Order: sequence, then C-alpha cells, then structure tokens
Amino acid sequence: MALPGVIWFLLFSYLPMFGMVIAFKDYRIDGNGFFSSIMNSEWVGLENFKFLFQTDDAFIITRNTVLYNLVFIIVGLLLGVALAIVFNNILNKKMAKFYQTGMLFPYFLSWVVVSYFLYSFLSEDHGLVNNLLVSFGHDPISWYTDPQYWPYILIGMNIWKGLGYGSIVYLAAIAGIDRTYYEAAMIDGASKWQQIRHVTIPALTPLMVILTILNIGKIFNSDFGLFYQLPRNSGPLYPVTDVIDTYVYRGLTSLGDISMSAAAGFYQSLVGFILVLLTNYIVKKIDPEYALF
Repeated sequence: MALPGVIWFLLFSYLPMFGMVIAFKDYRIDGNGFFSSIMNSEWVGLENFKFLFQTDDAFIITRNTVLYNLVFIIVGLLLGVALAIVFNNILNKKMAKFYQTGMLFPYFLSWVVVSYFLYSFLSEDHGLVNNLLVSFGHDPISWYTDPQYWPYILIGMNIWKGLGYGSIVYLAAIAGIDRTYYEAAMIDGASKWQQIRHVTIPALTPLMVILTILNIGKIFNSDFGLFYQLPRNSGPLYPVTDVIDTYVYRGLTSLGDISMSAAAGFYQSLVGFILVLLTNYIVKKIDPEYALF
C-alpha cells in the first residue's frame, strides 16, 4: 500500500535533488541531453546567488515573503482551530456538512479563476466596488496602481481560499478526542466554553505545534498564484506584492537564467530546512512531547 507513495517521493522529491548542482553552475544546453548539459556546464560557485542578495530589491522581496507567511501561519492557525471548533459544535450535522462544503469549495479554485473574479470587483472602470463607491458619492479607487490596500486584499483572499481546507485536519483531530472527557467535564458542571478551553484545545495543542513547525519550514516559499495572478503583475504594486518566487520568475522569463532560478530554490529549501530544525529544537527544549522528532 505504501509503494505508490514511496515511488512518488523518489521520482518527485529525491531524484530531482541531483539537479541542485545547477545552482552552482552556469547551466548551458549543449544539445546532448539534460544530464550532459549539467556535467559540461561551467562551475561558478556562489555566483548565481548574487542575483538575490546583491539586487536593490533583495530586502523588499525577503521582507514581503517572510512577513506575509508569518501572518498566514498565525491567522491560519487561529482561524482554522476556531472554525473546526465551530463546525464540531453545530448540532444539525446536515447543516454542518453543508457549511463545511461551502468553506472548502474555494480551495479547489485556481488562482487564475479567482483573479478574474477579483478583477470584476476591483476593476477601475466597471468594478462592482467602484460602482458602489461612485453611487455613494465617493471617487473610484485605482486598485491595481495603489499598493496601500493590497496587503489586506492578499491576506483576506488567502484566508478565504485556504481556511476551509486548513480546518479539516483540526476537525478530524477533534472527532478523535475521547467523548468521556467531555462527559466528565459536563458532570463537573463545565460550560461549553470551559469544555473547549480545558478539553478540546489541550488535545489539539500537539497537532497545532507540529503543523506550525512544518509551516515555518515553508516561510521562504510563497504561493506563486496568490502574489502573481491576483495583482495581475502590476508594476506599481511590486513594493507590497513582490516576493522571492515572483521576482525569480520574472528574472527567469526576462533573462532565461535557469541557474539563477535553481539557486533561489536551493536557498529557499536550505533556509526552510534550518528553520524546521531550529523550531523543533526550541519546542523540544520547552516540551519534548510536542516536538516533531
């Protein structure tokens, strides 16, 4: 039963590690195949990493990547747990399933589709939001050239799209809690809030810590569709929407430098790996039972 999963990881997670050497080479296609091109490309050491660290935008893209992901982790954790608890306490189970389906549906929409829906709301000429503003006597807003609104838009859209899916794991964990704990709490006179505080949340804490550790490992990786498709690659919005992934993508499409793109991916993976080890070490020092390993 495990064989399909093992094969998948070997093909898509372990075998591609050989390609990390591209990050340290000036990759050039020699016409004799991929592996031949790698072997015959010139070794340049850390030269490819200078694209990220010596550019004037290095601080901006790193700041945006880290801060957005920190907000996503914290808000996603709090709202995901809260939503799972709410679903679990809905007495009408048919309605609970209906609400879960409604919350889960946005997760399966492509960011490309979502970007067109968002554009229909924020378009300067025919957008629904601007039409409402004009009808109330306000001036229309040029949403795709004014960066001040986009941190809130990106955070809101990320929550809207991923919250339902993120709550599933916590809802499954709540379903696995022994009901005798709740019965004992009710016998002792505990209110619904006290049951959540003293039974549900402590039971979810190990899972919350583990998922947070794993998410911290991806703090230097961004959802490309969220930051590229929603702002529609608008230049005036780069100060608040540009992250490492979108910056590298534009560099790759304009320069065609595969080595630079590989260097960025290697950098993100290495930093994520270090952060997972560091976070797990700190958690292990505080409470070994909550550590990932």
